[in-house]
Amino acid sequence: MSDLKLFRIDRGKARELSGSSVALERQLQRIIESNLETLFGVRFLATEYSTGTKHRGRIDSLGIDETGSPVIFEYKRSRDENVINQGLFYLDWLLDHQGEFKLLVMERLGAEAAALIDWTNPRLVCVAGDFTRYDEHAVRQNNHNIELVRYRDFDGELLALELLTAVSTTAPAPTATHTPRPQVASSEQTVTEYLSKAPESLKNLYADLDAQLMAFGDDIQKTTRKLYFAYKRLKNFACVEVHPQSRALLIYLKVNPDSVELEAGFSRDVRNIGHFGTGDLELRLKSSADLARAEPYLRASYDAS
Repeated sequence: MSDLKLFRIDRGKARELSGSSVALERQLQRIIESNLETLFGVRFLATEYSTGTKHRGRIDSLGIDETGSPVIFEYKRSRDENVINQGLFYLDWLLDHQGEFKLLVMERLGAEAAALIDWTNPRLVCVAGDFTRYDEHAVRQNNHNIELVRYRDFDGELLALELLTAVSTTAPAPTATHTPRPQVASSEQTVTEYLSKAPESLKNLYADLDAQLMAFGDDIQKTTRKLYFAYKRLKNFACVEVHPQSRALLIYLKVNPDSVELEAGFSRDVRNIGHFGTGDLELRLKSSADLARAEPYLRASYDAS
């Protein structure tokens, strides 16, 4: 982000805004924690969360994202600080203390939010003024969901965030060795199973949709949840359900339905209708023609995320 320049235009004259890293790590932390949902789509749970006397650590910021995944934020004061290893240490601690995290969520957000915690994709977000190429390489070698986010402060008026590197894994998270969790039988099929049993035409339609969403930018991460596929940058911008029986894909987007001329059978306002995934606008796709009609809304949601 060192080459990013912002200018203020006043009466036809351009004045460059000087960009810098926030002077103090704690100052940056307060700004992000106060705006965590707006910046990252994550609900704030705790700051400087203690890992106890045995592990003797403090997690900078702790939250839960819009799909129910626990999220650890670590802020890097200097370019050479090894914040990634520190964050991985806390991520392992969190996976070993799932009960403690659930109690925290119940206390701050209620029992309903606690029941929706998803341990398959816990995330580590490292925020810094800059990272080295060794940081980026180290992230790619880890089988964890790690995101490196660079920030820049412009005259205290603008905050720029750039998703530098993101590595995603869909492997199940390990549970604590001393508290194994019982397996609960369920007849409910997953989105992957729905897709595998879908008609060939619907599989092809999803492949085209997936290609279009991923082509929007190299900062996109795709995550397979139990009942939908989630596409995100810093925040989710599209959630896709597969419905073989109706031969349709349902997409939920971060688009204001009031800005859309809703069409019966194609688009719907779901702000007051319960659904999986995140987004206020639902699109129903059954053909390549529907996908073409959806493109402007897909792009708008991506641009806003």
